[in-house]
This record gives sequence, structure tokens and C-alpha cells, in this order.
Amino acid sequence: MSADSWTTLADLKALSLKAWNSGSLLRELLEPTGLYPRRRALKRPTAAALLRDYAAAGAWAGELFAAAGPFSLETVEVGRSTIGSNRLPAAAVFAAAGDEVGFAGKAREAARFMELAGGMAALDPSFRQWVLRRPLRLLELGADALTAGRVALWLRDNPDPGVYVRQLSLPGVHTKFIENHRRVIDELAEVLGPAALPETPVGGDLPDVPAEPDALLGQSAARTPAARFAARHGFVHPPELVRFRMLDPAVPLLGGARDITVTAAAFGSLRLPVASVIVTENLVNFLALPERPGSLAIYGGGYGFSSLRDAAWLRECEVLYWGDLDTHGFRILDELRAVHPHVVSVLMDEATLLEHRDVWGSEPQPSTAELTRLTEEELALYTALGDDTFGPAVRLEQELIRWEWALEGILLR
Repeated sequence: MSADSWTTLADLKALSLKAWNSGSLLRELLEPTGLYPRRRALKRPTAAALLRDYAAAGAWAGELFAAAGPFSLETVEVGRSTIGSNRLPAAAVFAAAGDEVGFAGKAREAARFMELAGGMAALDPSFRQWVLRRPLRLLELGADALTAGRVALWLRDNPDPGVYVRQLSLPGVHTKFIENHRRVIDELAEVLGPAALPETPVGGDLPDVPAEPDALLGQSAARTPAARFAARHGFVHPPELVRFRMLDPAVPLLGGARDITVTAAAFGSLRLPVASVIVTENLVNFLALPERPGSLAIYGGGYGFSSLRDAAWLRECEVLYWGDLDTHGFRILDELRAVHPHVVSVLMDEATLLEHRDVWGSEPQPSTAELTRLTEEELALYTALGDDTFGPAVRLEQELIRWEWALEGILLR
């Protein structure tokens, strides 16, 4: 066994830090499981290694003997018949979790953890479950965890409050705090029992961190993390909005206004004299679309089409969808067709992609979802993009399509 394979003091500390980073050391401090005394075996020099490089073996052993204190060392006799009897470290033994915490250099953090854990238990003994499950998160949050705990207790005592989150009157709690701590509040509410966490609506278990959105179209109107939090706990939440532009100047609207934003409910009740609707994700494209008889433009803004699910009048119109030419553009198209199956894609074809090779970009996280509502041609292009047929994670953003090409693809349909 070469010197490179012997367990050094740094290796031993790395094992203790790994236990810290997994949260297991903090759990042992709070609720001992009988793991300690904990024995960590050491890879050590053999008799042949002693004979070959006695000085290196001596330096290795000396470093470990000098560091003993947070741990004790078990030793074995090595080399009696070759170089003479030598006692070498065979295992490091930590008598208690606190000893290993100190060895890892985390004593101050551990003391803070125990203080916070006591504070959480004082709020409600049930919070101990969460502390044991998320010890490092408790340390990360610090005093904010106690505030989140008070919010969870308020939710338990005030089911279905029927007010805006802004109106929640608790010391140190404001809308921004709720926005930044929705997940931990939900986790703490969960350990308090069903009364604190009502039945989660469809889509309610989606993460608050940025991630590839799941299929929301046609499901719950609470499609954003904030809206889902409000729906879960009975808060009032601002309604979803739909922004649209009338492209036909002959159709009168509100005092001549052409660019209008209304609630999704109001949009669903409209009866506009239009035959064609163009849905686009890009704001500038939405604003730049020229006049077109009997036409309306809708600003989608990504996975934001759940607000269109109740607009039954769209089923009587030609609906064109213009999205980015990448895997997510096709996924959004697939989502939109869940409610409006007759949607037709525009400028999302191979000819448009290849014509604009000079402005291709790279999609950060391509979708791998199985899409079932694409046409044969759309599915072939979606698959090719996902398989890197044209290059790694190729994407063509819709705003980079030459305007003349775009107008020809839309206006001449």
C-alpha cells in the first residue's frame, strides 16, 4: 500500500465534514442514536511500507498522534518480524458527536443550531420533526426560521383567512418575507398537521425555486408559486391578467385604446368580432405586430397560458402560436393545445431555423418532456432539437428572426 493511500489527518477531517454537510452530526447532537462512540478505520502503512519508507510512515503516524484529543487512536503492532515492532494508528474514535463537531471546526455553528432548535421547540414541539429533517436549513435560516414558525402557527390558528398576504399582521412578517420563505412555511405547516396545511390544489407541490414548469394549462388557475401558496392557505390573491392588442383598427374598443389588460375572467367573457388570434411570447413582437383585419394579438410570456383556458370564444377563431424555436417553445405549444387543440404554430419550422443559423443560441436546460399534441413535423423538429441534431442545445429566439421573414410567415397565412 503506497503512502498516497494512507488515511491522513486531512482525510479524517474530510470524513467529519462530510458527516456535517449531510446533517447527521447535528441530528446526533439533538437526538443521539447510539452511533457514538464512533470508530473511523484508518488505512495505514503495511510492514513492507515501513521497511521501504520508514521516515514517511513515521511522519504519517506522528501527525495523527499529535492531533489526538478530539479523538482517541486505536493502534496495532506492525513490522515485528521485518523492521522491529512499531505501533501505528489503526482507527480514530470519537467519544461523542460534539467531539467530532469540534474536530470538524463547527463548534460555534453547532451551538447556534442547538439554540435555534430550542427556540423552534419552544414555539411548538412538533417543529422538532422539521429540525431533525432539515438541520442545515435551520442554520441557514437562523432567526428567520423562528419567524416562519410563527407564520405556520398563525396559519394553523387562522384557516382560510380570506385576506391578502399583505394583511397578515405578525411582527417581522411582510409580503417579501412570505415570498422568500414560502417553502419553509409550508414545511413547518405540514408538521403541525392537516389543519395548518389544507389540501394542496393541482400544481401546488411545484418548487418555489426556478425550474422547468410542469403542465399547468387547463388545471389550477394558481399557476405561480405565490398563487399556489395563497390558494393552499386561503389567502386572497390578485387575479391572473391577460394582455391583448386589437390589430384591426376598425374594431372599436375602450375609447380607442388598442393595448388592453383585463382579468382572465373578463377575457373569457369577451365576444370580440375577430376571426384570427396571434399568441406570442415575446413582448416586443407583441407590440410590433402590424394592423391586420379581424385579428387580435395576445401576449403569452412563456408558460403563462393557463389564463386562456376559460376563453371558450377562442375555439371559434383561428389561433396562431408564435414561440421560440427551441424545445420549450414546442412544450408551450403542446400545453396550449391541451385547451385549444386547433392552435396552429407559425415560424416554428425547420426552414425558419436553418434560415437563421447565424443567430442561433444555446438553450440552458432543454425540455425532455414527452409531447403528445404536436404535428408530425413539429414533433420531428422537437426531437431533432432534443437530440442535438443541429448542434448542442440549439435554439432560435423569436425576436432574432428577421422581421421581413416573420411578417411573411404571419401576415401571408
